[in-house]
Amino acid sequence: KRGFDILVALVGLLLFSPLLLAVMLAIWLQDRRSPFYIAPRAAHGGGTFRMVKFRSMVVNADMIGSSSTAATDRRITPVGQFVRAYKLDELVQLWNVLKGDMSLVGPRPQVLTDAALYTEAEKRMLTVRPGITDPASIVFSDEGDILKGSTDPDLLYNQIIRPWKSRLALAYIDHRNSWVDVRLVVLTVVAIISKPNALRALGTLLRSWKLDPLVIRMAARQDSLLAYPPPGAHEIVSQYP
Repeated sequence: KRGFDILVALVGLLLFSPLLLAVMLAIWLQDRRSPFYIAPRAAHGGGTFRMVKFRSMVVNADMIGSSSTAATDRRITPVGQFVRAYKLDELVQLWNVLKGDMSLVGPRPQVLTDAALYTEAEKRMLTVRPGITDPASIVFSDEGDILKGSTDPDLLYNQIIRPWKSRLALAYIDHRNSWVDVRLVVLTVVAIISKPNALRALGTLLRSWKLDPLVIRMAARQDSLLAYPPPGAHEIVSQYP
């Protein structure tokens, strides 16, 4: 897995270097401030690392608002709207992959305050390197739209996104291998072009893992997301049609 990560990160940084430079320039020209956002995230083993991404919000945005970001968040810059829509802000995290802080595929790195809320079951997500993408990244690529209009994005995130995001991340940990990683990287690219096609293919993968039908149903994104306890919390046993 580590060899695959290094190879793809190197090739990706070289291949996308013109695009990376163009994004850097566009962000800098907008307000003459650093094009990068560097912040601590929960690391493999429970420590911290400095995650880098292209800055899509105003400077010091994390000091003037919630950690969850709705699509209509006024902190997002005009250039930031574009780079977030096509996930270009995360492309530079190939550098973190190359350094060994992250993997191409793994649970998304969490803000420290969010990681502090993890149940004992969720803490298993810290036993692997965080990743640029995973099943939850595909399912919730429109997280900003889900949170749009909420007066408390952090609360809504913990109610209807975190429970499913964590379950998908834990399922990945249980079934990860090189072939799964390749499929998820490909589906992440497909999701940018056609999310419905990516979700259908992801659904096939999740069913092969024999996940709870409720998790598979929520991952299909054909119904409203249900508020539910996170993994390891007192769960409500229910049947989903």
